[in-house]
Amino acid sequence: MAVRIRLSRGGSKKRPYYHIVAADARAPRDGRYIEKLGAYNPLLPQDNENRVVVDKEKVSAWLSKGAQPTERLQKIFANLGLCAAPTMVEQPKKSAPKAKALERLKEKEAKAAAAAEAAAAAATEAEPAAEAE
Repeated sequence: MAVRIRLSRGGSKKRPYYHIVAADARAPRDGRYIEKLGAYNPLLPQDNENRVVVDKEKVSAWLSKGAQPTERLQKIFANLGLCAAPTMVEQPKKSAPKAKALERLKEKEAKAAAAAEAAAAAATEAEPAAEAE
């Protein structure tokens, strides 16, 4: 039996409230679970201590037994120091800028570099004139 530590949604429409539960991987999201480990309220501000309420002993016990947290919970547990942070996947190539956009960026950078050189040259020419006066 594969055990997952995941969020079970509660709350009303557009007002989510999640229970952190250890559940069989085959069980439905809001269905049967083995043990309740805490709660997560995303509507509260990030610095509020009631945003994430977790029984750290139960979570560490389940993690030591081999339960796998979901990516969201792995981030939350990493902030609490219960497990390592998940590895973030690089941005997909599909959403990278295309050839024309890259060409426009290069032109823009070249214009900015030329303007900076012109400003530096004007400043160096103005210094000897100011010293002569």
